[in-house]
Amino acid sequence: MRLMASFFRAYPLPTFLMLVALLLSGFAEGVGLSALLPLLNIALGSDQGSALAGAEGGVQNEFERVVLDILGSLGIDITLGNMLLIIVGGVLLKSVFLLLAQRQVGYTAAQVGTDLRLEMLRAVLRSEWEYFLHQPIGRLTNSLATEAQRASQSFVHGATAITYLIQACIYGAVAVALSWRATLVGLLAGVVVIGLSHSLVLVTRKAGKRQTRLLSSLMSNLTDTLQSVKPLKAMALEHLADKVLVRETTQINKSLRRQVLSAAVLDSAQELMFAIFIALGIYVALEIYAMDLPTVMVLVVALGRAFSFLGKVQKQYQKLVQGESAFWAMREAIAAAGRAEEKLEGGIAPVFNERLAFNNVDFSYGEHTVLSNLSLSVEAGRFTTLVGPSGSGKTTIVDLAVGLVRPDRGAVTLDGRPLQDLDVRAWRRMIGYVPQDTILLHDTILRNITLGDPALTAAEAEEALRAAGAWDFVSRLPQGLETVVGERGGKLSGGQRQRVVIARALVNRPQLLILDEATSALDPESESAVRQALESLSGRLSILAISHNRGMVEAADRVYLLEEGDARLVEDAGRVELVK
Repeated sequence: MRLMASFFRAYPLPTFLMLVALLLSGFAEGVGLSALLPLLNIALGSDQGSALAGAEGGVQNEFERVVLDILGSLGIDITLGNMLLIIVGGVLLKSVFLLLAQRQVGYTAAQVGTDLRLEMLRAVLRSEWEYFLHQPIGRLTNSLATEAQRASQSFVHGATAITYLIQACIYGAVAVALSWRATLVGLLAGVVVIGLSHSLVLVTRKAGKRQTRLLSSLMSNLTDTLQSVKPLKAMALEHLADKVLVRETTQINKSLRRQVLSAAVLDSAQELMFAIFIALGIYVALEIYAMDLPTVMVLVVALGRAFSFLGKVQKQYQKLVQGESAFWAMREAIAAAGRAEEKLEGGIAPVFNERLAFNNVDFSYGEHTVLSNLSLSVEAGRFTTLVGPSGSGKTTIVDLAVGLVRPDRGAVTLDGRPLQDLDVRAWRRMIGYVPQDTILLHDTILRNITLGDPALTAAEAEEALRAAGAWDFVSRLPQGLETVVGERGGKLSGGQRQRVVIARALVNRPQLLILDEATSALDPESESAVRQALESLSGRLSILAISHNRGMVEAADRVYLLEEGDARLVEDAGRVELVK
């Protein structure tokens, strides 16, 4: 029960309240059950206080005498009506306490799922960039949705197993009070049944681990496939993606079938074996020990219910092990992301008054050299453009500039201080970043710009849109800033989406604006409008643009040409040739 111990350590107070409610529920059930033997004696016309014959008679009579003495001390008459009221009252109290326990279990399970999702998300977002690059988005999605849900359900199954275990102990205690010998034989029989059934639990555990692995792979492939539907359909190749998804889905189905079969066999086999042992016990009690019928009836009820609850404990445990692999997979992923956490705070407060400089920087991805002895600078208040062929290291320069990666050799400095000595989080708050791929939320234009930041107003969003050359088209929309842009911004044109993303980067009034091919999707008219807006911003903020567009080269104060991992400053005469 390592999984439940982990939950109990994480949620001690809710667990304590749950256990108290379960114990009170079991106690109430035991009180109701204790009135059953006097009730049967009344119904059968027996003398409640008489001694019963046989080797077991003294023990049986002692249990009944204790019950009668307690009832007498409470001033309760031994009548049929009173015994029925005690039984009904015990059931009522049991139901109330069980309801409280189940409510606590439900609340805690919901909290387990929520906490796992948030912990996973925060750990991944705080991880280093290179670690994040190696995490399939589909796997993260599967963890946040499927695995967190399966883990929280495992807590529910574990808590339910504890509930049944407490109830089994209550019925077992009553059975011991009636006849410890018969109870011992019954417990041995129960151990045999549980032992014979344990192999089916192991089958379920193995199937659960396989499901966790397959679901993670399926979600990763599904996410990649859905992002590529358009080109696949355009080339009539969607059947290839279908084959991959069908294969993995079929494997998951086989695993589910094994799980369902083992659960069904466990259910039917346990019921049969328990019925055989109970029937055998009745025969032995009546024929060999010559026990009186009321005692045997109560003993059968107590042992039968104890067996039933023990069987339910194992069934709930089977369901718990089915989903526990999801919990441990999430814990492992969270721990791995935690080990790769970025160290951002604690450095010197960044100041950008002079320049962001790259001094003899080397950088490689594994064996692939991207930058070699690179030196360039982005002057404060100036417009700098980087141009060069694909693979020349332009985007890597941006990653180095914002501190996502660190150089293998050389240094990236801000006003003469190495970035690793600075408070990197504070430095990133001074940056507005516009990527090449425009990703918008399925929400309003206003929320896409502010990202829900309550400190930003509609007026500030409008100011950012004007600076990005986007206010003209936004103001003409029927709902203006409240216009919903659709999935990934599908209701807007490519150029409109790009300008909204530029406005998002400007709304926090950054000191450095980075544009990574940000104007590549714009038509000439839109590109010209954005260029004019950026030129008007030059001097008020620093701009670093990666672009192949002529306008970005013409607008720049300084242009660097990247070739073979190094950068060359392009003089005015060379810039004319470069534009051509």
